[in-house]
Amino acid sequence: MPYAINKDLCVNCGACEAGCPVGAISEVDGVRVIDPELCVECGACEASCPVGAPSAE
Repeated sequence: MPYAINKDLCVNCGACEAGCPVGAISEVDGVRVIDPELCVECGACEASCPVGAPSAE
């Protein structure tokens, strides 16, 4: 199941985007979002986020 970012938790620091090996994360309206078509479910975003915003849906 692709990962998603909880917009209420996201502080838009960009750590998850930098940690994504496939470039599935981008900034939209002040928060990071994960493209489910590109996500390979590796968990790198979850591991790199300081506030725990990304998680498997």
